[in-house]
Amino acid sequence: MMKFLLTLIASCLVAGANLAASDPKPAASAAVFKAGFAERDITPDIGMEAPGGYGKSYHRTFHDPCKVRAVVFDDGRKRVALVGLDLLFVTRHLVQEARAEIQKRCGIPADAVLIGASHSHSSGPIGMGEPGDFDRASPLVQELVQDKSIVSNPGYTQLLKKQIIEAVVQADAARADAKLAVGFGHEDKVAFNRRLRMKSGLSFSHPGAGNPDILGYAGPIDPQVGTVGVWDLKNNLLGVIVNFSCHATTSPGGISANWIWSMEKTLRGATGNAALPVVFMQGACGDVTQVDNLTKFQNPGAEEWCERVGGRVGAEAFKTLLLIRQGAGRDIPVDSRQKVWKIKRRVPTPEKVKRSLELVQQGPAKAGATEWTFAKEILVLDAILQVRPEVEVEVQAVQVGPAVFVSNPAEYFVQYGLDIKQGSKFPFTFPVELANGIVGYVPTEEAMGPNGGGYETRLSSYSNLEVSAGRQFANAGIELANELTPGPIPLPPPAPPFRSPWAYGNLPPELK
Repeated sequence: MMKFLLTLIASCLVAGANLAASDPKPAASAAVFKAGFAERDITPDIGMEAPGGYGKSYHRTFHDPCKVRAVVFDDGRKRVALVGLDLLFVTRHLVQEARAEIQKRCGIPADAVLIGASHSHSSGPIGMGEPGDFDRASPLVQELVQDKSIVSNPGYTQLLKKQIIEAVVQADAARADAKLAVGFGHEDKVAFNRRLRMKSGLSFSHPGAGNPDILGYAGPIDPQVGTVGVWDLKNNLLGVIVNFSCHATTSPGGISANWIWSMEKTLRGATGNAALPVVFMQGACGDVTQVDNLTKFQNPGAEEWCERVGGRVGAEAFKTLLLIRQGAGRDIPVDSRQKVWKIKRRVPTPEKVKRSLELVQQGPAKAGATEWTFAKEILVLDAILQVRPEVEVEVQAVQVGPAVFVSNPAEYFVQYGLDIKQGSKFPFTFPVELANGIVGYVPTEEAMGPNGGGYETRLSSYSNLEVSAGRQFANAGIELANELTPGPIPLPPPAPPFRSPWAYGNLPPELK
């Protein structure tokens, strides 16, 4: 049996499905690698705005709490922090303020802190605008922003900042000697590309199941369930990090972390640890959701859908934990790299702005709800362009041993995430979208071409970067990752030298 298990593990390593760790008996003095986890509550209040749409919506019920989940890694020379938020996105201003205070409170460098949002559509109120964006805008635009769009709640924003800081400080204080294991699971039954190629030659977002004009999916998915397990030196599981690419839009009803709640619940149940920290880092999923537009069956209800996605992702992460082996608390380097620059926005023509003003003044009943909404978006974008014609963006690479987390500040199309994985020299590369800022949708160049399309490509205050932005993010992420040196991937101990076949098994058949 033991030989069989070793063979099974070795075959998985060769196939690249799971890689693991290590020398089984490290010297105690070599265990310099440390890790600490913490979580804090960021549940919004009933009555606060519910994010995720282009208009106003308000929370009326509660389903499950929203959280900040943080982990700090320390290799004895450097420290890095990964922060996952149950939030639609996180603004650049909020990230910079939180990072500065984290550095002041516990000394972790600001550029070594990665803060990423899960994109939960059932979380707290946060808007795209940064301070000063609309101070000089017309009264009409200010009304459109404040009364017709999702905006950040100032009190909630302060709560977010406080809890992000406290989570990282608490995780840093909780650091203990630790062991690490990293692996990939595989889940391809709950996430689907929502853009489909049509007979017209264009690609549509959510054209609808049963639509006879659908030719097929316009893009891929990423089925890998990136899994990092962290144990103390007594083999107690300290926490788990999960990376997976799927919109958090199952929305089970009311305030919720969305399917991430179900994933956490599944891992906690499977491990028997009701307080297990589970840090979720959202993968590149700008065009990937739980909705299958080629399904032949009715979609499940929201609660079931939430349980289905989170349950399967959580179960796959747990299966991965069972097979990967824990690395010794040594030879697990942590490091980070960062690139910050500015990218231009696409600019609507004067004619488009003029026509949008006319449509907005007509009202949604006369102009049509969809056309009115996107006309409103053009006016809001036009106002932002007067203040910020370029947007500051950051790409970051955070290394933990043989794994690297590569960030971008976008709802990032999945193909770019796959490209980053392909271009990185790390055996485990985890793209993290909606991190360290927010620039909205960043489609592929193909999606912006003559056979592209879908609402993600429509010019708006949420989708407006120059067409090359996604490729810039990918190239920067690959470059930063490849500046780092992956930690070793310790393998299971080798099989003992062959001596003789198993005596019970080395027998001919007997007929009588």
